[in-house]
Formats: sequence, C-alpha cells, structure tokens
Amino acid sequence: MPLTLSSERTKHQPSIKLGRVLVVEDEGLISETIALALTDEGYEVIRAEDGRAALDLIHQLKELESNGSLGMALTLPHQLRGRSLDLIILDLMLPYINGLDLCRLIRREGITVPILMLSAKGSETDRVVGLEVGADDYLTKPFGIRELIARCRALLRRHHQFQVQPEQPSLKYQDIALYPQECRITVRGAAVNFSPKEFKILELFMSYPRRVWSREQLLERIWGPDFIGDSKTVDVHIRWLREKLEIDPSSPTYLVTVRGFGYRFG
Repeated sequence: MPLTLSSERTKHQPSIKLGRVLVVEDEGLISETIALALTDEGYEVIRAEDGRAALDLIHQLKELESNGSLGMALTLPHQLRGRSLDLIILDLMLPYINGLDLCRLIRREGITVPILMLSAKGSETDRVVGLEVGADDYLTKPFGIRELIARCRALLRRHHQFQVQPEQPSLKYQDIALYPQECRITVRGAAVNFSPKEFKILELFMSYPRRVWSREQLLERIWGPDFIGDSKTVDVHIRWLREKLEIDPSSPTYLVTVRGFGYRFG
C-alpha cells in the first residue's frame, strides 16, 4: 500500500521493545508515519531531521556505550540512555550532511548497525552507490509501510544471527587472516575495514575454499530468503571486496569469477 499517515495509534503498545531504531528523515509526514508504524510494531523509535543532528546523536550513544561517560550521558534525554541503536533508517536527501555521506561516515567509524536507505531516486546507479557506501538495504519512495517493516525485521534478524554465531577459529588463506570473534580481517599483515556484509561474504568464501557459489546461493546465505532485490547486489559487494583484497582488482587471484556459474575463493 502507498505511504500514508495513520490517524490513530494502536491502543495497546507492546511492553517489550524489539529494538531501537533511528529514523533520519527531513520530511515530517514520512518521518511521523514511519515512527508510528514502527512504534505500533513494538520498536523504540528516535527521530532526527537532518544528517548533522543524526551524527551527533550516534556519536553520543556510541561514546556512552563504550565509555559510560557521565558527561556525555547528561547531554542525552533520559529516554535515550541505556542502550545502543539496533537499526538506522536513513533518507538519501538530507540537510547539512546527505544520506550517502552520513552512511560513509558511520561505516568509517566502524559502526556496524544495519542501515536501510530511503530515496526517491530509484535508478540502478543510485541503489549501487547506496550499497557501496555501506547501506545494507535500499528502499525506493513511494513505498508500502508493510514492506518497510518487513525489511526492518529481516535486517534485524540477520544482524542478530550474525552477532550470536558460535565461536569459530580464525580463518587464514595465504596472506589473508579473518578472525570471526573479533570481526577483524588483516590483508598482507595490515588491518582492513570491512562492512558487515563484506565480512560475512569473505567468511563464507574462506570457510569453503575453491567452492563455487552462484549469485542466488550467496543471496540466500548472506542476505537471507527475505531479501527483495536483484543479483547485481552480489556483484557490487564482490567488486568492493576485490578492491580491498587484491593487489590488482582487475586481475583477481583470490575472488575469481567462474563464468556461467558464479564466484569462488582461492
């Protein structure tokens, strides 16, 4: 259904919150609609109207989580203390700091919270750019509220599954080392930053060296059966991985294309 503003809240709000969601959207009607829908589903919602305000809030929550800083905590409203973000819904066109730049800044600081990007721009190029800067999913306006909620659930479910994986030993292949419990990867002895999706793709490849994975299999294993999109998403992430792993990304030796089948590692 099209995006509309509900005139009534659900009378009985869930007492247990499913997660804390930051909605960064400068259009008041859309922001309020999303907030109402998520609140009715049982999520705790924080709203920011521009990129700068959102970044400030993210920094405060991150500092409070890592340091327990009393001074930082006192600058936050009482209802925002006590837990970190579980999901960010991020509009592409924002005042002060646009969505792409904000997403890039968040990932550069090592923040791995899932990001669902919203945009009125629905071209393939725009979706690819959004994914390349670190977004986990992309939804084009106008969208249905039920689809948005389904995507939020899927992102949170996959993120939770990734976090609670049982302890695994480190994975090593030639000069690449992956440490699952530390969410850390070194390439030729140097630490390299990877997005959560990139990390999971490489972990899967290194767990099954020389196995060929089709795009559909990778979508199923990494993005899950609820993913709504096309297989080009896989190609985008493979290209990004090659830029970080390969000495010459145009002639890959680690992530190899098996024409007509998919990709293999090693």
